[in-house]
Amino acid sequence: MDKLHLNQHISRRFNVELEDVRSQVLQMGGIVEEQLANALKVLVSGDKVLAKEVVAADARVNTLEVDIDEECIRIVALRQPAASDLRLVMTVVKTTNELERIGDEAKRIAKMSSEELDGVLSEGMRTELTFMGALVRDMLRQVLDGFARADVETAVEVVKSDKLVDKRYKKIIKQLIKQMVADPASVPSVINVLWAVRSLERLGDRCQNIAENIIYMALGTDIRHVKLDDVLAEIESQDTD
Repeated sequence: MDKLHLNQHISRRFNVELEDVRSQVLQMGGIVEEQLANALKVLVSGDKVLAKEVVAADARVNTLEVDIDEECIRIVALRQPAASDLRLVMTVVKTTNELERIGDEAKRIAKMSSEELDGVLSEGMRTELTFMGALVRDMLRQVLDGFARADVETAVEVVKSDKLVDKRYKKIIKQLIKQMVADPASVPSVINVLWAVRSLERLGDRCQNIAENIIYMALGTDIRHVKLDDVLAEIESQDTD
């Protein structure tokens, strides 16, 4: 095999390897999506059996994280990717780390929600929790779609959505605090709900982190610690170049 054909073969093989790790991330994301969906059901129902399924799924997520990290290390060591390919590998590593933490938060929600809540969740509170959970689920679904397509617009929408989650979180926390003040006997059970809601809020932050990584992967622009308006202006300027 001459040098040209060898280089072409290596290049094709490298592309296959990159596509394989992307696919593994999406596989991991699918498991985490199911974990979150089930954890949200536990949050409003207290289903102990379903809670155990959420916890059990965490082992699969952890295994995938390790496998993907090892493959990325191998790719960097052997292929020495440059520019956009290196950004992709870095984004894969960061995304799998965030997904693993999302799985941990889903597990925490399921554990807290399967504790005895002694009827502390009113229908109004169940509605609030369901709505907040739907917001977070949509963020996760969108950000995985954005990762699959390296879609900057979708990533930006996810970053924006986190503000809605934070707003709902603050509203729910105020309601739960009022409930504990009005009924001190409910405090132990309400605290479990508080921890579960806090995990939901963190899930939104994790999705935002993944979205920021997607923007970095696609544009080479690090938007962490930058105001969203400035980010949008930077993206628009790159689109017009």
